[in-house]
Amino acid sequence: MTNFVLVAGAWLGSWAWDEVAPPLLAGGHGVHPLTLSGLAEKQGVPAGQQTHVQDIVGEVERLDLRDVVLVGHSYSGIPVGQAAERIGDRLARVVFVDSNVPADGSSFVSGGLDWQAAVEASIAENGGFWAPLTEPDFEGQGLSTEQITRIVDGSTPHPGATLTEPAVLTRPLGELPATYIKCLLDGAEPSDGVAALLTSRHWRLAEMDTGHWPMFSRPAELARILLDEAGR
Repeated sequence: MTNFVLVAGAWLGSWAWDEVAPPLLAGGHGVHPLTLSGLAEKQGVPAGQQTHVQDIVGEVERLDLRDVVLVGHSYSGIPVGQAAERIGDRLARVVFVDSNVPADGSSFVSGGLDWQAAVEASIAENGGFWAPLTEPDFEGQGLSTEQITRIVDGSTPHPGATLTEPAVLTRPLGELPATYIKCLLDGAEPSDGVAALLTSRHWRLAEMDTGHWPMFSRPAELARILLDEAGR
């Protein structure tokens, strides 16, 4: 039996996986959607980057999970990638869902790109939090009006310190058994950093013809891919 630990991206909580979990459970696997500190029902809990890493490691250890597939979406690829190396032989595979990946000493907003500067500006303007997206931001991502409304209504401000604090890795990320799922409506090619990791024999690429939030737009297809990757 595989144990899936599912971690959604910025602004979201464990509820984001509600439609992905049933097919995984039907396959006889353990499913453990996780809300990170400071988000959703855990609003008000102080959180930095390493808090989120420990949230994930702590859940695996608390439940004594084995044969773990860690799944990180979007921002959460950064803490999930760090947690993957810290759970040792409990890890079966790590799956990055159209996500950022950690680089030692770098943060979510490292690099000085325009979108990163916009994130930092939002944190400064919103009391230390990254403000959630609004309906127009989800256009062109393969989502229905109802799905967009669900995401927007469920989103909560994201703790800024988790985005500005650096990642800490003790081994090359390319040594981990990993799958990167690229959502093609959010860009046809992985980032340069991900492309470099995909040259590793331990990494493989999967693609989905949908947008950046496949747990809402294509939950059954995402679940099938996760089941396939768990069997590798």
